[in-house]
Amino acid sequence: MSRGQNILRSVVLTVGALVFLFPFYYMVIGSLQEEPDPTVAGAFPNPANLTLDNYSDINGRINLLQGLLNSGIFTGGVILCTVVFGVLVGYALAQLQWRGRGVTFALALLVQVVPFQLLMIPLYVMIARDYGLADNYLGMILPFAINSTAVIIFRQYFLQIPKELFDAARIDGAGELRILRRIALPLVRPALLTVVLLTFIGPWNEFLWPFLITKEASLQPLAVSLANYLSNVAATAANPFGAVLAGACVLAGPAVILFILFQRHFVSNNIGSGVKG
Repeated sequence: MSRGQNILRSVVLTVGALVFLFPFYYMVIGSLQEEPDPTVAGAFPNPANLTLDNYSDINGRINLLQGLLNSGIFTGGVILCTVVFGVLVGYALAQLQWRGRGVTFALALLVQVVPFQLLMIPLYVMIARDYGLADNYLGMILPFAINSTAVIIFRQYFLQIPKELFDAARIDGAGELRILRRIALPLVRPALLTVVLLTFIGPWNEFLWPFLITKEASLQPLAVSLANYLSNVAATAANPFGAVLAGACVLAGPAVILFILFQRHFVSNNIGSGVKG
């Protein structure tokens, strides 16, 4: 590739990155403004108009720390279940021979085309009425405990691992769980990180299901608390526009930090190097 093409590519990527980041920048600036300025000029505010009052105002209305804690418990539970069940099912589909394996994988693919909203009413009836898990963290987590996308990701990664590694371990007398823990998991570390990061976004931003299953404000994730703030008390705030953006910044902050910290891990390792030719 010539020097001119490299420069053009860098310019295009830089412009694209700035366009992508501008809404986030505008959200942060808007959350700090004492007097709202929804125009484009508001992206370059007077420093005298910047304050943290919007954060303190919305925190006094909905308790940001409690909302973050609830979101963390909900998201952490979903991630834990997704990784555990995804690894077990993905390994079984990729490396074990058993009757119905193809049908099970086909069902996992079929689930991808079924929208969650279609299942929400029967899930609510089952979890809230039959199981009595309304206003309960477990009731929030259960519908997301098994993620078919994670199963497919792990299955594809496990299929890439040379079978010679597993055969050698079985000859040495290792059981399947030991093989999974000692051999398979270290080689699919990129898949683990990918699943964690992709799974994090869903429950962290989830609104509709926690809104349905929780009525206690002390148990609601931050996304639900912010929605209640918008519909009930935002109009009474000194700067509703800034307060809403402040809450959005708090909600987006952990996700942004997580991706910044782990972005370098979004690379595939050469798992085939574990076998000498």
